[in-house]
Amino acid sequence: MTEDWLAERFEANLPHLRQVAFRMLGSQAEADDAVQEAWLKLSRTDAAGVENIGGWLTTVVARVSLDLLRKRRSRREEPAVKLLLLPAPADPEGEAVLADSVGEALLLLLDTLTPQERLAFVLHDMFDMPFAEIAPIVGRTPAAARQLASRARRRVRGASQPDADLKRRRHVVDAFLAASRAGDFQALLSLLDPEVSMRADAAAVRMGAAAQLSGSAAVADTFSGRALTAEAATIDGVPGVVWAPGKRVRVVWRMTFTGDRISAVEMLADPDTIAKLKLS
Repeated sequence: MTEDWLAERFEANLPHLRQVAFRMLGSQAEADDAVQEAWLKLSRTDAAGVENIGGWLTTVVARVSLDLLRKRRSRREEPAVKLLLLPAPADPEGEAVLADSVGEALLLLLDTLTPQERLAFVLHDMFDMPFAEIAPIVGRTPAAARQLASRARRRVRGASQPDADLKRRRHVVDAFLAASRAGDFQALLSLLDPEVSMRADAAAVRMGAAAQLSGSAAVADTFSGRALTAEAATIDGVPGVVWAPGKRVRVVWRMTFTGDRISAVEMLADPDTIAKLKLS
């Protein structure tokens, strides 16, 4: 069985593997890491004895994803940056397309599940994998794996899904960033509550930020013509802004909303504080 044949079979399964890993992890970078690990394992395995390479690869990706979820749950880690051999997604906005296909609200709800619940729910409810195949991955019986998925399903269905608020606030943040980059002071004012306040932590103050600002004019002036390299993010489930040069988050602007306006901004630059935030 030649390496070229293995590569062809891997590439044929690549879109499916990416979908599985992304739904498990909610991060395209980590998903690509998991899929890359599956390729490395396949290339080191005698695939002649593997009847269903697609199923085998899916199991490997699921196991790697489960390990990553457990590490993420036990301690907040910054994903390592690796050189990937995987081809880039055909769509240059691959992660955004994947996120939209799942729904950001659902991704946030999946983050509330235990790693085993998430795996059982994703593999069974989203990819129709039988519980008999899920059970060995989570180290449970098929009946126990079914219970994990059922418990996860109840939690997902029973949780409030603030799709409308989330999307509306994302639009506000996107408009805020666009106005900031363009230096459109009036547009910034229109997106800020008149009584908006902005507070910076000690680390941000050392970087030159004002410790406290009050009023839309003062806050708009701080952002006008700036934020050129900042980007929108979800911070603990709420849309906000981050500055992440080299994919390392250095500054977070955590926002509070009143209606469709930003009513408070918290600028955080302390690494320990940032490490405790759930960022996507």
